[in-house]
Amino acid sequence: MKATEKAYLAGFLDGDGSIHVRLKPNSTYKFGFQVAPSVVFYQADKEIEEIRSIRDLLGIGYIRRRKDGIAEYIIGDSESILYFLSIVTPYLRLKRKQAEILKEIIALKKKVKSASDFLCMCEKIDEFAELNYSKKRIQNSEKVKEHLYNRGLLTP
Repeated sequence: MKATEKAYLAGFLDGDGSIHVRLKPNSTYKFGFQVAPSVVFYQADKEIEEIRSIRDLLGIGYIRRRKDGIAEYIIGDSESILYFLSIVTPYLRLKRKQAEILKEIIALKKKVKSASDFLCMCEKIDEFAELNYSKKRIQNSEKVKEHLYNRGLLTP
């Protein structure tokens, strides 16, 4: 990939994209929560061809059309996110810190073996969340900690 393409992708992400990681309650997961990182590009549905060209260039992720006329290009699996961030991070300006912390979170996620490891990763997610503008975020490391204590997975 050319440097100009990498810089374009970084600029698009800085302007019309987001980097985030969600912590979602999910009883089917070992510690009761799912960690879901993603990188998402947003564009008016009428510009979906540009979104498709980016997906085709990268060869990862998928496109979703929302009912409100917005097309989203979503990169949601950890390996694809790491690949994408390795390409664009040197060119990012506004979202560089989020990219760096998300890489750390994904590395921690791979190493989780215990409830305390999981809690440490959740604390890193809290650090990441401070950089974003979510008004709806209700799941955080304190809720995870309480859940882990209640299930007897952590001890005081």
